[in-house]
Amino acid sequence: MTLLQAVVLALLQGVSELFPISSLGHTILVPAVLHWNNINRSDPTFLAFVVVLHLGTAVALIVFYRRQWAAIVRALVASVIRGKLSNDRDERIGWLLVVGTIPVGILGVILEQPVRALFGSPAPAAIFLAINGLVMFAGEALRRRQQVAEKRVDRPMQSLSFFQSVLIGFAQSFALLPGISRSGASMVAGLLCDLDHEDAAHFSFLLATPVIFAAALLEIPKLVAPDAHVVAVQAVIGGILAGIAAYLSVAFLTRYFKSNDLRPFGWYCLIVGVVCFVLSRMGVLS
Repeated sequence: MTLLQAVVLALLQGVSELFPISSLGHTILVPAVLHWNNINRSDPTFLAFVVVLHLGTAVALIVFYRRQWAAIVRALVASVIRGKLSNDRDERIGWLLVVGTIPVGILGVILEQPVRALFGSPAPAAIFLAINGLVMFAGEALRRRQQVAEKRVDRPMQSLSFFQSVLIGFAQSFALLPGISRSGASMVAGLLCDLDHEDAAHFSFLLATPVIFAAALLEIPKLVAPDAHVVAVQAVIGGILAGIAAYLSVAFLTRYFKSNDLRPFGWYCLIVGVVCFVLSRMGVLS
């Protein structure tokens, strides 16, 4: 991997991890579109490089939400010491995040090897990217139907039940598939649990942070393996650039979702996914 390629992938990952367009799908499709045949996407060190980019993203999220994370950690520690739950908002959100990370932790361990087999070909990523777009359209339509037919109203994220948090965490687990967006899937689940777009995005970003951070820490040893030194410098630079791009992305998206929805991203994913799938079937992508 050249330094230029690492920079492009890092900036792409920092943006597409938080925008609901699947960073992993783009990390597979972009090298295929640009014919970067020197990059072996099925090699374990490539996944390790990608995970370090995720580490940069996680650090950016922690920095952006640093005051809230500090309050959440203090509240969680206090509740453990106290031995019972209270009505504190930060404590409630903290425990919702704890239970919400359980599904992706379990499924990530179980499905790691089968999912890695999908990294070598752009066709599955293209299919899942198109499905990702359809999921966002379906989520928006179902939410409107809930609000009109069932007269359901938006509520704050701390009012989620623990079961609903697990469901949102389970939805996030679909991002193990290249082309399915972590933020998109969890936002759709949040919308169907009666969060508004702003809170659905906020909860999605908070929920993603410990998962991304933990996964990155687990993969870092692969970067210092004897056969992985060739990507170490690129990974460090890439992680920094991905963090900068992620910070700017979350700053934009927190404003965007105050008055906008997921449908523009749905159109993007559907069109790009279909085009890339057609190109892969024609042999243009490999």
